[in-house]
Amino acid sequence: MASWKTMDPAHKRYLIRTNMFMAGYVVVNVAAITGAFDQIIGTSAGVVLGLCVAAPIAGQLWATLSLMNEADEFVRALTAKRFVIASGLAMALFSGWGFAESYGDAPHAPGWLIYPLFWGLFGLISPFVKSTGR
Repeated sequence: MASWKTMDPAHKRYLIRTNMFMAGYVVVNVAAITGAFDQIIGTSAGVVLGLCVAAPIAGQLWATLSLMNEADEFVRALTAKRFVIASGLAMALFSGWGFAESYGDAPHAPGWLIYPLFWGLFGLISPFVKSTGR
C-alpha cells in the first residue's frame, strides 16, 4: 500500500472523504447503540434517525464514485468493474435471502446489511479482478 506521501491526489481525497463520512456514521450508530435515541425508536423521529444514518452511507458512495471520476483511466475502469461485480453479487445474495425469508421461513436479515455485504464482497473480489478487460 502506498504511503500518504506517495499517494496520488485522487486517492488522498477519497480517504479524507471516506473517513469524514464514516466518522459521522460511527458517531450516530455508537450513540444509538448506547441508548441515546431509545426514546425515539419506533416513532416518526426514529425514521428521521434512520435517514441520518443513511446520509453518510450515501456520502461514502459518492466519495467512491468521485474517486472513479478523478482517478486515471486504469484505476477508474478497475474500480468501476469491481464496483459493478460487488453490487451485482450483493443484490443477488440479498434478494436470494429475501426470497428464502418469504418462501422458506429463513430468519429476517435487516435491509441495512446490504451495505456491509457490498463492501465485504468488494474486498473479496478485488484481489481476483486485476484487469479492466473481460
